[in-house]
Amino acid sequence: MKTLKMTIRYDGSEFKGWQRQSQECSVQGTIEQTLKALLKEEIAIHGAGRTDAGVHSLNGQTASFQLNTNIGADQLKYALNRALPASIHIGEILEVPDTFHARYSAVGKTYQYIIDQSPEANPLRAKYVHHLDKPLDIEAIEEAMSYFVGTHDFQTFMASGSKIENTVRTIHSFELKRQGDEFVFTISGDGFLYNMIRIIMGTLIQVGYHKTMPNQIEAIIRSRCREKARHTAPANGLYLMKVHY
Repeated sequence: MKTLKMTIRYDGSEFKGWQRQSQECSVQGTIEQTLKALLKEEIAIHGAGRTDAGVHSLNGQTASFQLNTNIGADQLKYALNRALPASIHIGEILEVPDTFHARYSAVGKTYQYIIDQSPEANPLRAKYVHHLDKPLDIEAIEEAMSYFVGTHDFQTFMASGSKIENTVRTIHSFELKRQGDEFVFTISGDGFLYNMIRIIMGTLIQVGYHKTMPNQIEAIIRSRCREKARHTAPANGLYLMKVHY
C-alpha cells in the first residue's frame, strides 16, 4: 500500500461543495467514484478542507489517499483526467510518506476573493466573481483589512451553529490588487473557520458602503459576537489557491 497526494482544481458552481454527500454531487464523491471505476477498489480521499457549494479551487485543493493497486502516479493522473468531468482537473499526483495527511499535515492556506465593480454584470463571469455595480470605497476597505492581520479570536466571523471550540486563528497577510474592474483580495493564514472568509468579505463590503467604519473592525473582532458581522458574501467569488505544508 502506498500513500498519494493530489492537487485538484475545480469549478465549484457545479457541485454541492467538496465533501461527499449521499444525495448530492460533490467534488470528493465524484473523484472517489471515478477512482473506484478505474481501479476496481474502494478508495477514500481526504481533502485539506471542505469548500462550500459554489467555492472554487484554482489548483489549490489537496487530497491524500492510500492505494493498493500498482499503478504509477503519472499514469493515474492521466487516467483520472480523461475520466473526470471537465469541471474537475487533477494538477499533480505524487507519492508521499505514509505519515502525510492532506488535512492534518497542513500549516496554512491561501484564498482569493474577487469582486467585480464593472458597471454592467458579465453573465459569463457570474459564477466566478461577486458583482457589485455600486462603487465601493476601496481606501476604507484597505484600512479595514489591516485590522484582520495577526492572531485574533475570530469567533465573530464563524458561521452560526459551528461547534469548533478553539476559534483563535492567525492571518499572515491580507492584500488587495486591482485587475481592470475586478478587485482581487488574497488572504493567507494558518487556518480559517467555517465561512470565515465570506463573513470577513461581507463585513468589508459594508465598510466599502460606509455602513461600518474601518476603525470599528477591531471592536467587532473583540466582541466575539456573530451579530456584529451579520453579512456573508456569496460563495461564487471565493477560490482556494494553495494549501501550505
